[in-house]
Amino acid sequence: MQLAHPHFLWLLLILIPLVVWYILRQRTAHPTMSLSSTSAFGHMPVSWKQYLRHFMFVLRLGAIACLIVVLARPQQKDNWRTTSTEGTDIVLAMDVSASMLARDFSPNRMEAAKKVAAKFVQGRESDNIGLVIFAGESLTGVPMTVDRTQLLNYIDGISMEMLEDGTAIGDGIATSLNRLKEGKAKSKSIILLTDGSNNTGVVAPVSASEVAKEMGVKIYAIGVGTNGTAPFPSYDMFGKIVYTPQPVVIDEATLRKIAENTGGKYFRATGNTALEEIFAEIDRMEKTQMDVKVFSHTEDDYMLWAWLAFGLFALEMLLRYIFLRPIP
Repeated sequence: MQLAHPHFLWLLLILIPLVVWYILRQRTAHPTMSLSSTSAFGHMPVSWKQYLRHFMFVLRLGAIACLIVVLARPQQKDNWRTTSTEGTDIVLAMDVSASMLARDFSPNRMEAAKKVAAKFVQGRESDNIGLVIFAGESLTGVPMTVDRTQLLNYIDGISMEMLEDGTAIGDGIATSLNRLKEGKAKSKSIILLTDGSNNTGVVAPVSASEVAKEMGVKIYAIGVGTNGTAPFPSYDMFGKIVYTPQPVVIDEATLRKIAENTGGKYFRATGNTALEEIFAEIDRMEKTQMDVKVFSHTEDDYMLWAWLAFGLFALEMLLRYIFLRPIP
């Protein structure tokens, strides 16, 4: 058993002045009925009720002590155990260009990608994960971390307006590599998700993949987009976004070469289900055995103390108003 708030046990010191107060009170107590002489009662045995009067005070102290223990929140939890699990360093590099708003996915490519990325992050409890976004430039959204809440919050807030439009795939890979070089895991990988072709940036995608190969980093490239045409966003003459069918163009040859250079794999996601299956496959492939210490969940266990406090208080009331009821 452990206590969630052990500092509350300091309140038990309150019992000391209560005991002192009770002793002094008994010494200075005055009888409610006066007699000219008590000699006639001198040889009478001491009644058990006289001891019960002090026992009631002990019961009250016990009830107070139990309530203090309840405030300290006793808890039960299992022991530490060492288990074998999988852990690796992963960077999610996500394209946030305007074309990711195309509606060949539901509701669009970007929201579908954010959904599967969030699910992937939630399932990788032992991994060090970073997040990079890129469009016309690249940006580290979240450095390498095990803080799933931080990652999920950032993924939820990703939008097209965060970066200048364009598709700088090479820059996205380069930024991801800068994050991974700080990691200590034996297995390192980049999940690159894009729906277009490299058309800006200062680093060529294939050159970036060569650097990744030297660093021992695998790149899993995912081309996002249906076959044929898709409703792409554009602005009309009034500045409003409208969706018009346009051909889906993905530089699959470059993405495939990027993946093959690093020992990774290229995938084509043509819909929501396919994208989920791709992330599930990457999740199965990218595993590294490691020993970690795992602790089971913690559960509050204060009801015994609460019932004990109630029982002691009820017993005191029973003695006070039934067995030791004062004479008016």
